[in-house]
Amino acid sequence: MSLLPWQVRTQRFRAARFGRRGLDPGEVQAFMDRLATELAAHYDALRTARLETARLGCELRRLRAEQARRPNAGRH
Repeated sequence: MSLLPWQVRTQRFRAARFGRRGLDPGEVQAFMDRLATELAAHYDALRTARLETARLGCELRRLRAEQARRPNAGRH
């Protein structure tokens, strides 16, 4: 299953145990926000590409149907 932007934005990490070093929560959150923004952009681009593919498919079917209705269709 694909990781969605909201999943990255809402992901939380436990704090490091007392006496141990851990990651800076601000840096982790900043990275996750950046990642979520990039994922959102990729999902938007994918959605746009899919819509364009569907539009072109409809146009191709329309042109083929129009060509089939012409007299002498398919003859060269």
